[in-house]
Amino acid sequence: MKFLVVLAVAVACAAADVSHIVTPDYQVPIVRSSYEINPEGNAHQYAFETGNGIYAQAEGFLRNANSDTPVYEVKGSFSYKSPDGTPVETSYVADEFGYRPTGSHIHAVPEAILRSLAYIKENTPVVERLSKP
Repeated sequence: MKFLVVLAVAVACAAADVSHIVTPDYQVPIVRSSYEINPEGNAHQYAFETGNGIYAQAEGFLRNANSDTPVYEVKGSFSYKSPDGTPVETSYVADEFGYRPTGSHIHAVPEAILRSLAYIKENTPVVERLSKP
């Protein structure tokens, strides 16, 4: 299971569409690359940097390994330059609460949406299970 999570992260990184930032000759050198996985399979880390300024790094580890609800948590970041030359940096955490990215280019949830979600949570009727007599 842990290996599949690590493999999924590696495949997602490899399959990312970055065609809009590829150099005209489509040959970008890898300046730095490292990848380590713990022999027990409960942690990993990787980092790479390319000649055109793309950088990514992440580390993951298993929390609560001996409990009924183990969680594999991944923290990482990546950066690149947008087509107009603006630096784009994103940090993220992925755990039992989902994927949570942060970055200056990621907009906050509007206040009206947050109020709507709070209203729905407070005013949703409880549905009781109907049982057959």
